[in-house]
Amino acid sequence: MAEHVCLGVIVGPHGVRGAVRVKSFTAAPEAVAAYGPVSTGDGARSWPIRVIGTAKGVVICRLDGVADRTAAEALKGVRLHVPRAALPPPEDEEEYYHADLVGLAVEQEDGTCLGSVRAVHDFGAGDMLEVAPPPQGADGDGNGDGAGRPLMIPFTRSAVPVVDLKAARIVVAPLPGLLDPPPPGGESDSPSDGDPSDGDPSDGDPSDGDPSDG
Repeated sequence: MAEHVCLGVIVGPHGVRGAVRVKSFTAAPEAVAAYGPVSTGDGARSWPIRVIGTAKGVVICRLDGVADRTAAEALKGVRLHVPRAALPPPEDEEEYYHADLVGLAVEQEDGTCLGSVRAVHDFGAGDMLEVAPPPQGADGDGNGDGAGRPLMIPFTRSAVPVVDLKAARIVVAPLPGLLDPPPPGGESDSPSDGDPSDGDPSDGDPSDGDPSDG
């Protein structure tokens, strides 16, 4: 289970008094400030945070100690994290925070390793698990599934009947065509730098922290 969850990213300054524009990954954007102080991914810096307004696609926030535009500009691109323990448990036992799914081993029902969850995406039709192939030879025949290409698996109960957080694994059902790799030379639908995203309970925000319905 992830120790920290990313709630948003600073995309730039707002005004001249140190406010910042934050792209929130939480279901309710203002909830980026609902779980206490936020910190950098390595924990080296942290700030109490409060929301002071909204703008198109972002929330306007103040971070304690950031007093002018120069200081705010220097934080552009910084991702804001909170401890995983600060988040409430998902309301439904079949909901999961995206951050808890990233890194889980992905197996077929016969135990064959397909890889691990790299990211959770929502392209508009529901959550999709991006599965990175296993290291060469990890599946027993010398090759990762899909000839090294990532797999995109719908995160539905029929496709993923088992999610075992304690064992750090999920099981994928043998549905027809589910594990077919993208055609050679074709473009994969999977972003290589997806936001793994992470904050408030929601129904499938691609942020690592949103719970997903399995």
